[in-house]
Amino acid sequence: MTTATGGPKQSFEELLPSDGLIAAGFRPGAAAELAAAPSLRLAAAELVREGYLLHYAGSRWYAFDDDDLALLAGDRLYAAGLAALAEARDVEAVAELARLIAGCAEAHAIGDPARADRLWAASLAMLARGSAADGAP
Repeated sequence: MTTATGGPKQSFEELLPSDGLIAAGFRPGAAAELAAAPSLRLAAAELVREGYLLHYAGSRWYAFDDDDLALLAGDRLYAAGLAALAEARDVEAVAELARLIAGCAEAHAIGDPARADRLWAASLAMLARGSAADGAP
């Protein structure tokens, strides 16, 4: 698989946390969205989305019997997404996802999950535009 610039596509599955208890809860083959991500920005957003789901909705990728472990796994996925972008020096995307995480937490705290949906849509639109790290102009 190649990127828009013709280079090889990064294997985004390697961004998944390999920590013992968290990795043990992973459902093999469940992260198709991560594997299909067209850019690092959108792969990081998928990690953050999974963290969000572990906090507020229910996981697409993990099965945990312990709610506290699910919350910790969610935090770890937030961190994995942000760390991948920080390593690529994509400060703009780190800031966007950090704002998204905080905004979604606030939306759920005040009982407005529809606001979180709007925040996700806006952030994904911004991240989809790409960055120099992804070969975008």
